[in-house]
Amino acid sequence: MNFYLAKASKSLCSIKTSAMSFNRFKSDGLGNLGSGAGKGGGGGGSIREAGGAMGEREAANEEEYFYIQQRQQVEKIKKDIEFRKAEIEKNIDEINKAKAELDKIGDKQ
Repeated sequence: MNFYLAKASKSLCSIKTSAMSFNRFKSDGLGNLGSGAGKGGGGGGSIREAGGAMGEREAANEEEYFYIQQRQQVEKIKKDIEFRKAEIEKNIDEINKAKAELDKIGDKQ
C-alpha cells in the first residue's frame, strides 16, 4: 500500500510544479505581454499585436484563463487520487478477509 501512496504523492508533486508554470507566456525582458508586435510581446492576435492597454488586458485574460484551467485540473486529479486511495483501502480489507478465510480452511484440514 505504501508503494501506491508514494506513487500518488510523487505524481501530485509533479502536478503542483506544472500548475505553477502558468507563466509560460512571460517575456524574457524584451517587452511585456500584450505590449505590441515588435516589442517582444506581440504575435498573439490583432488585439495583442496592437499593444497598449487592450493588448495587456487581453494577455492578462489569457493568463487568468489558463491559470483557472490548470487549477481545475489539479482539483480533479486530487479528487481522483482520494478516490483511488479509498479503493486501495477497500481492496486491502478484502485481501485480509480472504487471507483469514484461507487460514480458517487451512486450520480445519
